[in-house]
This record gives sequence, structure tokens and C-alpha cells, in this order.
Amino acid sequence: MQSYTIGQAARLLGVSPDTVRRWADGGRVTTHRDEGGRRLIDGRDLAAFSIEVGQSSTSEEEVPHTSVRNAFPGIVTAVKLGDVAAQVEIQAGPHRLVSLLTREAVEELGLEVGMQATARVKSTSVHIDRT
Repeated sequence: MQSYTIGQAARLLGVSPDTVRRWADGGRVTTHRDEGGRRLIDGRDLAAFSIEVGQSSTSEEEVPHTSVRNAFPGIVTAVKLGDVAAQVEIQAGPHRLVSLLTREAVEELGLEVGMQATARVKSTSVHIDRT
């Protein structure tokens, strides 16, 4: 399973690294240390926490409401596979994006809960890039 540094988690959550450190120190999100002593967050834990943060973000001042070229880097929070189609959910800061795509595309990208991905929005279509 992929793990994320404090800085990576901060970027995905749309907050500062200091905020993520405070959340970790306060027990809101679990971290572990790698061989080099860096604090890491398990991808599945970060996915679950990103949903909580996204649902609790209500202040306009807390979260930047911007999309650079309609790209939303975030973390995969759900993958639902059907026989032919699939549904992928990404939490990108306070934004929850849902994309319907083929099962084949999900399998080719190797998308799973906890991994980093970017949702790209064009008109009413949401495209997923594995990052």
C-alpha cells in the first residue's frame, strides 16, 4: 500500500504541512515512521481522513476554491467495479469527484483506494490520471 509524507498529504488535503502535523499530533490521523525517520500516512488512512476533512470544510477561508486548468489532484477514496463499467471517487481537498469509466480503464491504471490520482474535468466529463 502506498504511504504519503506529511507534505504530500498536505497537498492532497489542500492544507499546510504544519496543519497535517498538528492533526497527526492530535491523533486525528495515524502516522508511522520510515527508515529515515520521516512521518508517513498509510494511503487507506489518508483516504478515509480526506473524506472526513472534505465533509467538515465549510469555511470559505479554510479552503482555496481554485482549479488550475481543471485538474484536481487527490486521493482515491472508493472504486466500485461492475462487469463493464466502474465508478471511481476522488477526494481532492474539499472536493469529492466521481467518475464513471470502463472497468478496463480502472484495471489498466491499477486504481485502488488510498492511491494518489488526478481528476481532470472537461465540460461534464471527469477523466482520471494516475499520478
